[in-house]
Amino acid sequence: MGFGGSVSAMISSLKNNKRSRASTFEKLKKYEKSTYKKELIEKKATPQQLKEIRERLQKENKRRRIKTIAVMVIFAIVLVALLLLFNVAKF
Repeated sequence: MGFGGSVSAMISSLKNNKRSRASTFEKLKKYEKSTYKKELIEKKATPQQLKEIRERLQKENKRRRIKTIAVMVIFAIVLVALLLLFNVAKF
């Protein structure tokens, strides 16, 4: 028979529809009962640790901002140079 592709797609679709899935409400109930969530809430950071984290994030953000600005400036210079080059070549 020459209809193997469509039949196999139908069979796989039926198998996928037949499998059981956990509902969102079941997942939420399971998460609320878990100890992982409680462990996350119970952990506290000291003021010194918070200060270190804040300073580290500020340094990372500053580096990322400088890199982004540098890339944009280089891109703008190349774009202006190309526009001037092609503008001069037209005349």
